[in-house]
Amino acid sequence: MTEPLVQSIGQIHVTVDDLPRAVAFYRDVLGLPLLFEVPAQSMAFFDCGGVRLYLGKAESPDFDSRPLLYLRVADIETAHGKLVERSVETLSPPHAVHRTETTELWLSFFKDSEGTALALMEERKLDTDA
Repeated sequence: MTEPLVQSIGQIHVTVDDLPRAVAFYRDVLGLPLLFEVPAQSMAFFDCGGVRLYLGKAESPDFDSRPLLYLRVADIETAHGKLVERSVETLSPPHAVHRTETTELWLSFFKDSEGTALALMEERKLDTDA
């Protein structure tokens, strides 16, 4: 077997229409650390657990992106509740979508300031001693 060509995800681009509004949402509502901005080029970069999240205007239609990001959280009910408190448009309450013998995968969908769908994601360890 050959070694993989790709090592990991280094950066993800999300196209935004209003950069200051998007920066405020990702920084103030989601609490992601802002690494830096490049105002002259309508770019902002955040740290999302070691992966750089790049918000910016697409240079051309070929680079327009609307990825569905699944954001890992420790407690999905608490995180979802904070989004509701912060008047974020939610699309679904927390719900289980998959179960194995040891874990359950929970998701909750919402929209960012630009109308892009995002998801909260929690992988819960199940009590296997019962």
